[in-house]
Amino acid sequence: MTQRYDAVVIGGGHNGLISAAYLARAGLRTLVLERRHVLGGAAVTEEIVPGFRFSVASYVVSLLRPEIIRELDLPRHGLDILPLDGTFTPLPEGGGPWGSGHARGGAHDGDYLWRVNDHGRTIRELRRWSKVDAEAYDEYGRLMVEMARFIKPILGIVPPDPTGRDPREFLPLAGLLRTFQSLPETQQAVFVQLMTMSAADFLDQWLETDPLKATMSASGIIGTFQGVRSPGTAYVLLHHYMGEIDGAFRAWGIPKGGTGSVSMAIASAAQAAAAEIRTEAPVARIVVRNGRATGVALESGEEIEAATVLSSVDARRTFLGFLEPGTLDPAFEEEVRRFKFRGSSGKVNLAVDRLPDFTCLPGDGEHLRGAISFSPSVEYMERAYDDAKYGRFSTRPYIDMIIPTLVDPSMAPPGKHVISCFIQYAPYHLDPALGTWDDQREAFGDAVVDTIAERAPNIRDVVVGRQVLTPLDLERTLGLTEGNIFQGELSLEQLFFNRPVPGYARFRSPVRDLWLCGSATHPGGGIMGANGRLAALEVLRSQRRRAA
Repeated sequence: MTQRYDAVVIGGGHNGLISAAYLARAGLRTLVLERRHVLGGAAVTEEIVPGFRFSVASYVVSLLRPEIIRELDLPRHGLDILPLDGTFTPLPEGGGPWGSGHARGGAHDGDYLWRVNDHGRTIRELRRWSKVDAEAYDEYGRLMVEMARFIKPILGIVPPDPTGRDPREFLPLAGLLRTFQSLPETQQAVFVQLMTMSAADFLDQWLETDPLKATMSASGIIGTFQGVRSPGTAYVLLHHYMGEIDGAFRAWGIPKGGTGSVSMAIASAAQAAAAEIRTEAPVARIVVRNGRATGVALESGEEIEAATVLSSVDARRTFLGFLEPGTLDPAFEEEVRRFKFRGSSGKVNLAVDRLPDFTCLPGDGEHLRGAISFSPSVEYMERAYDDAKYGRFSTRPYIDMIIPTLVDPSMAPPGKHVISCFIQYAPYHLDPALGTWDDQREAFGDAVVDTIAERAPNIRDVVVGRQVLTPLDLERTLGLTEGNIFQGELSLEQLFFNRPVPGYARFRSPVRDLWLCGSATHPGGGIMGANGRLAALEVLRSQRRRAA
């Protein structure tokens, strides 16, 4: 007997689960279908090495929208975010590869830069490097907070269709325009710069300390196949600045139990609202009759009928993978094919029996409790990008390293630790001369460990297990096309009413009752949840209009 639902959600990542929670709370009989054995998509916790649990892909939280936490009452369902304390940037001895990293020379070779959540300590640390930067850092921070406050409302706006005929779609932008007009001219100019400049060039206007600029500009390249001096990366910098924890902008945290605990809290909220969730239920195709989505067919052959189908997987997989050929207009399909993924990230998860010992600041101190950034200079970051441009993984990559067990010891056996290493750059399309990613996986993992060893020589001795995820692994395991962690690059031409396809940025699709709700939609990627919430609210709004 065919099962019937009001809504079926394809994909049990955090956005799909959020959509399901809001739809179920509105009284719709809702089903989530996840192809893997575990919920969460890229926000998942798994025991890869016996006794060691990893946030396999996504590993920190900042962008998760406060209204979602509040409306779904996620703390009651187990969400607990533990703050990260600052960023530690260790420098190699003797300047290391590609120069020292200080604007005035090599005086700080083998040194470190350490910014913490204690503002006074951070300013004293910056003053050790540059009195100019110690003064400018506050000015820059205040300005970015103002920019984040200005642009933050866009995260809750459904993009208008520029070709549409309904002027009401543009009303939310009117308030944003009025706010922009009320900004001081200096802030208006800065906003224009953020939309057009590179992250490094934007930071050059305030700062002179090379490791500081390199570390801060790294936020501008996450999820993009661009370098820190590529135009447009300043906006990505702002995108990450919009994160907050308990109202504090630019605050980052580690979910207790790993990022999978975020997904499980959302799933619990959805189930409390009577949503059904099935794992190991891969969808083979979306059933379309007379131009309308009427349900899904599973790989098992089972068919499930639904009044509405939402897909939290990316646009290419949804439109070119789940729909029968000929369902869509060829012009629309061509737009989907033009949407850029260009995955450039990898992940290396390490199980260790002791903590890494950094030469520049030895011991198990509090400097290990925050992010550890391998970004000694802007030139270092650009050289890493140079490798990727020619189809090679970076021999000395940018690494964002976290040791979550210093905040949440439950992730490893007593006295042992897990280390999360996010890597940029690892291009999805390798130079054919290198072979395939299956050929290069271990060499890539070795390059990451070797880079860490240049600053913490004991790392090779303390590793007892590791997981290396290439962009191809992210695609195969997590369904991220080309391994792009945001389901498509966060480049300016792929944002707002262009995401994922011009004319279809309002979560709708050319197929009636088929919607997108994942990171391929506005406002983009990260553990944010705005996509899933906005899509669900648009579905409900559409149903109310029909009923009226």
